[in-house]
Amino acid sequence: MWLFWYFKEPRKLNVLILDKTVLTNSVQEHISLSWILNNEQYIHTSFGAYDRKRDYYGFFPDNRGNYRINDLDNYTSQQLDSLSKIYDVAFYTDMYGIYSNEWIDKYFPEKINDERFKANRSGKIYGGMSSNDLVFLKLMKARKKLIINEFNMIASPTQGYIRREYEKEFHVKWTGWVGRYYDNLDTLINLDIPRWLIKNYMRDNQNTWPFKNSGIAFVRDDDKVVILENKTHLDIDIPYIYTNMDDCIAFNIPSAMKYPFWFDIISTDSTMHEISKYEIGSNIRGDSLLSKWNIPREFPALVKPRKNNLYYYMAGDFSDNPIDMKSSYFRYVELLSFITLTHEKIERNTFFWNYYRPLIKNIFTEYQKSVEQN
Repeated sequence: MWLFWYFKEPRKLNVLILDKTVLTNSVQEHISLSWILNNEQYIHTSFGAYDRKRDYYGFFPDNRGNYRINDLDNYTSQQLDSLSKIYDVAFYTDMYGIYSNEWIDKYFPEKINDERFKANRSGKIYGGMSSNDLVFLKLMKARKKLIINEFNMIASPTQGYIRREYEKEFHVKWTGWVGRYYDNLDTLINLDIPRWLIKNYMRDNQNTWPFKNSGIAFVRDDDKVVILENKTHLDIDIPYIYTNMDDCIAFNIPSAMKYPFWFDIISTDSTMHEISKYEIGSNIRGDSLLSKWNIPREFPALVKPRKNNLYYYMAGDFSDNPIDMKSSYFRYVELLSFITLTHEKIERNTFFWNYYRPLIKNIFTEYQKSVEQN
């Protein structure tokens, strides 16, 4: 399998990766994309194979509590125009950024009890889409290059005027809500639930947190938190992504796929085609709560324009999966992917192997064919 990979003919595809949410140099937020680029032997036109820790723009931690920033804000308009000629693909991953609280927790735990860093998510170190980020996307669009964007592109902390300009340009609108599935909402057991999320819910609910089962947390841009708990509000506790049959065939993705991670709730207009959609398995009580806060039960998961295949928006943290980069050095390794799968609802390897990998692989392949034909 390694020999099949090693002797596979490399293919040139210049992909600009922008990732502003890199807490460690494992680059978890775009590791799935790096896996595909390596496994499919995509290379830079000038620089050879992709290095996931080097070949991206955004935030670069050194794993010792220091960092540097290398992004598009350092470029003039003329330089951005030149970049748009060089690159074939603009792949923007997580724009959420890095905040003081998580930075302190990770690198300076001795300060974790400092009141300045307790129970809040304030103090942004870096994050949000900038004007230059958007300018570059417009240039790529004008040159008919491939654009793939995903979760948290236009949600907080991206400024409102940039968000509105993006929404107008690409016909994708953020509703103000993001959400995530938790397999256990008991705060004494599940330490992965953010402190700010718990604090903000309790602030509006008589200082109580009554949840013990699994469920979905929805967070609005003004920090309002709504919880749908399994059995109380949900018949099916985990969100599912459903895809129509034509697109299942076109992208080689399943008709139904559980999704246990962060997502943003977007809407689109008639110019956009909905490839996949989320569905929340709420019961009557859950429907009532969703309606009260104007949260849809179904909403887009993956969209593209009806008239071309040059822009895709993935309304979830799709590129963040706990995949092992070592496996990307083996051809046909997907045939053995079942070894890595578990029955845990929160595992994301199933999503990577059955949805993300075939989706991105097909998008890249079809785009490269179209470029070669032209």
